[in-house]
Amino acid sequence: MNFKIWGVSGTLVTEHDHQMIFAQDRLWHWLDEFDVTCNRFRDDSEISRLNARAGETVPISATLELALSAALVAREATEGLCDPSVLPALLALGYDVDYDELKARNDTTLAAPVKGAGPDAFALDRAERTVTLAAGCQLDLGASAKALVADLIANDVAPSGGVVVEVGGDVAVRGHGPQGLWAIGLSDSLELKGNEPRVAIQNGGIATSSTTTRTWRANGQLVNHIIDPRTGSYAVGPYASATVSASSCVLANAFATASLLWGEDAAYHVAQAGWSGRFVRGDGAVEFVGGWPLDEVPA
Repeated sequence: MNFKIWGVSGTLVTEHDHQMIFAQDRLWHWLDEFDVTCNRFRDDSEISRLNARAGETVPISATLELALSAALVAREATEGLCDPSVLPALLALGYDVDYDELKARNDTTLAAPVKGAGPDAFALDRAERTVTLAAGCQLDLGASAKALVADLIANDVAPSGGVVVEVGGDVAVRGHGPQGLWAIGLSDSLELKGNEPRVAIQNGGIATSSTTTRTWRANGQLVNHIIDPRTGSYAVGPYASATVSASSCVLANAFATASLLWGEDAAYHVAQAGWSGRFVRGDGAVEFVGGWPLDEVPA
């Protein structure tokens, strides 16, 4: 099954046909939940309401608690490079509307970069289920929330058999397919043409981050959506894309994104964490990290 949401495509595949009805139910349940909770382009979303109440202690839903917890996991795992407080930096680059509308603009206004707030951005009280957003901070949970959705759907469906959930290049895998391990195609453009290299996986997550898939012009400069919280500016480095396999889609997404910011040190960080990766340099050269298999392109 193919679907589209938040300006990205998605895929849902199950090991058995009888799983699909339940899998679709869980898919739309979690997509709807996260749309009303974490979609910063909706004025009525919970994250938009939270961003408007910076400095206050605000009660939150169970879904937003899940999303904030995943963002904390991603931030800690990447030593702060996956920072949910980069919304002001994205706005400074002109990313104030959904990507389809942004892409349609000829140019946007480029403002001064805004650094991420880091660990002081918000305080999450799980016992009371409240969050206190630091004054002046605004959160964008898009990356980690999208990966979390894939994990949650896969976890719900997995007891009845193998399943693959892909949302905009973030892939959660549980169990195996009808003919053995799942074969996941890799693409920098998020569009599979059938001749991409593939990798086999049974459990965990695979995610690809790229500086070339979501780009636009700001003051005539070509910019991208990968924000370095240390500078508040967009990613500029040796790699055009990074694909990482980890124990969950949330961690895979976090390390793939951070790899574009770590640059030449990315291989060290990914391998030290126990994960594997495939990095593509700007000139097209491919590097493999942590036991990632050499590319096998289908005939």
